[in-house]
This record gives sequence, C-alpha cells and structure tokens, in this order.
Amino acid sequence: MSDFISTSINSAPMIMGIVNVTPDSFSDGGDFYNPARAISHGLQLIEEGAHILDIGGESTRPNAEIVSIEEEIKRVVPVIEGLSGKAPFISIDTRNAQTMRAAIKVGANIVNDVSGLLYDEGSIDVVAEAQVPVCIMHSQGTPQDMQDSPEYGDVVDDILAFFEERMETCSKRGIKQNKIIVDPGIGFGKTLDHNLKIIAQLDRFHQFGCPILLGVSRKSFIGKISDEDQAKNRLPGSLASALVGLEKGTQIFRVHDVKETKQAFDVHQAIYSAT
Repeated sequence: MSDFISTSINSAPMIMGIVNVTPDSFSDGGDFYNPARAISHGLQLIEEGAHILDIGGESTRPNAEIVSIEEEIKRVVPVIEGLSGKAPFISIDTRNAQTMRAAIKVGANIVNDVSGLLYDEGSIDVVAEAQVPVCIMHSQGTPQDMQDSPEYGDVVDDILAFFEERMETCSKRGIKQNKIIVDPGIGFGKTLDHNLKIIAQLDRFHQFGCPILLGVSRKSFIGKISDEDQAKNRLPGSLASALVGLEKGTQIFRVHDVKETKQAFDVHQAIYSAT
C-alpha cells in the first residue's frame, strides 16, 4: 500500500467519501445507519468520484457518546465487507485497535485515527503489523471535552510539534514515515480562529513529505462564519475551504459531498491549466 502514498502525493487530489454508520454523527447521523443503506451510499460515492471510502462506526462530534468496541465492530464490518473490492481504497475511521484489526481483516486498507494513535495503546502495533497507511490526526482533548476551552501557544507550531513527536514514536514502533498521512484536525479542539489559521497555513505541513488530509466538510466553523446552523446547508463554505486547501497543495479531502467537490476541483484545475 505504499503505492497509495506516492499516488496521493503525485496525482490529482484524492477525494475521501464519508460513510458514517452511526445514529449520531453531526451532519448525517442515522442517514446510513442501516448496513445496506451504508453500502448503497458508498457505491454511490464511488460513482460520483470518491477514491477512498471512510467507514466509521463511532461519532467523534463534540459531546458524542462513547460506543463500545463490540458495537462499533458490529456496525462497520458488514459495510466494509459489502464494499471490499468495489472501492479503490477503504479506510476505517476508528480510535480502537480491535476495530482496526477487524476492519483490516475484511478489507480495509487504510486506518484513519482521530486520536493520532494515542487513544488505544495497541493501535500502533496493529498498524505496524498490517503495514497499511495510517492517517494521524491532531486533536486536543476528547470528543467529550475538546471544545470546552482549547488553547495553544501558536496553533500551527503546536500541531507541527505534535506530528514530529508522533512520527518519531511511530518510527520506533515499526511504522515508517512513508506510511503516514497527516491531518491537522479542523474542529477537533480548535476555535474558529484556530481553524482559519490552520487552513491559511496548510502549506507548512508539507515539511514532513507526507500527504495532507483536510476535513472541512460541513464543519461548525463554516456555520459560525455564515450563520448557518444546519450542517447540510454548508456546502458552499465546504467547497470554498476545500479549494483553499487545494491551492495549498493538500492531497486528500474528506468530504460528504463527493460529486460537488469533484466538480469544483475539475473546474478549478481546468482554469489553472489554461493559463
């Protein structure tokens, strides 16, 4: 799977389509809670242009309830089985080592951990053994308390230092840097100002030589700027943020609205290739 890393760095931007198999995700909780509906949705996202399907069974929105590992596995495994072989890449969105292992066994070939492999001490070993690419995301706190009062010295400097430490630890535990994707974690323990500063300085994250993943789709910072409470009504702001990320060299975009994002990228690239 090292080919995934080189492909994501060198090719056109890759779109990661979100498939939340949860009743309580912030934007589409319950829409695809049924495995059959989740599989159907995943197939639709592939048709619309998704390169990766990100399958998650536990909501990590602010104040989300913790789901048992048994329940999380019960939610995601049938969906991954149903989509295995149909999507170019399938990532398992989880903080739990047991869920990672179960998902990889049935076809997941990327791990996406919002805790940066810190929540479950066994997660680093699972990734190292499987030798799959892993997305390490920065978050401050847990979903239960991350938005209480996030503070940083300098938010970008602090996140860069976090990635430096994570990569050093991963290397010692058998995960090479060419297997790592970095995600600065928009909305995970960040204020509006923090989020805007991170997006404006995304190009600084290229210093690691790893693909950058940006997840801005429908997030609350867009609602704060535009006074839009309904997450599903934040598509214009999602596209605007993603296009900034594209211009900053971001390689992977985690989105709900695959078709619309692909169209925005196609038009953007067509215009710039004509100059």
